[in-house]
Amino acid sequence: MAIYSSSKAIQFLPIPIYTVFKNLTIILIAFGETLLFGEKISSLEGVSFVLIVASSILSGWNDIIRSLQSVISLGNGFEIDAHTEISYRGYAWMIVNCFCSAGYILCIRQRIKLTKFKDFDTMFYNSLLATPIFLLLALLTEDSSTANLVRNFPLSSRVHKVFAMILTGLGTACIAYTSAWCVRVTTAATYSMVGALNKIPVAMSGYVFFRNSVTLNGILSIVVGTISGIVYGIAKQQK
Repeated sequence: MAIYSSSKAIQFLPIPIYTVFKNLTIILIAFGETLLFGEKISSLEGVSFVLIVASSILSGWNDIIRSLQSVISLGNGFEIDAHTEISYRGYAWMIVNCFCSAGYILCIRQRIKLTKFKDFDTMFYNSLLATPIFLLLALLTEDSSTANLVRNFPLSSRVHKVFAMILTGLGTACIAYTSAWCVRVTTAATYSMVGALNKIPVAMSGYVFFRNSVTLNGILSIVVGTISGIVYGIAKQQK
């Protein structure tokens, strides 16, 4: 459900707004760990959570303003347009995703503590349980006809696409393994915080390698995000 709701949310929402909500999930996870595992949230950790959310808000400021203007227009009695309706559907899916993602990470940590699973065990059983569900959804929702396969895998690029899919699968397995390790040796909140911070080098690489336009909000977002990581590291060192 976490993966499906994420794909539906990203279908209807701009990436910056999607990122803001994903970073809010960190706060849900932190409170969940407090309730389930007795973890204490220090004041510095709270500051780092606020900073990482502020970083994503700065990054997507223009999109957020446009969405707020749509909401204000609707509140003033203006007729809702198709774009606004799509946005509301995206927000609904995003809220579902936040709770599902937080529940999934907390459940994984609880299972690891109860079953004493190794990292490979966690990766293997997660994949084993998810594979039948994905296969069923693919058969129900995707076009598996020969014509569609030929259209998506033309002979000229078939080898390259299959090779890319294999690399993607190997990369996914590595992500699943390292995610299980991170949740096991640290906390679910730390795992989510690292996931939020990894967007900073991605944004920087966009400026360096893809010639993305450099904006003040973008630079401030990177600076605030970096500060949030430093603050979180200091908070963990003090515990």
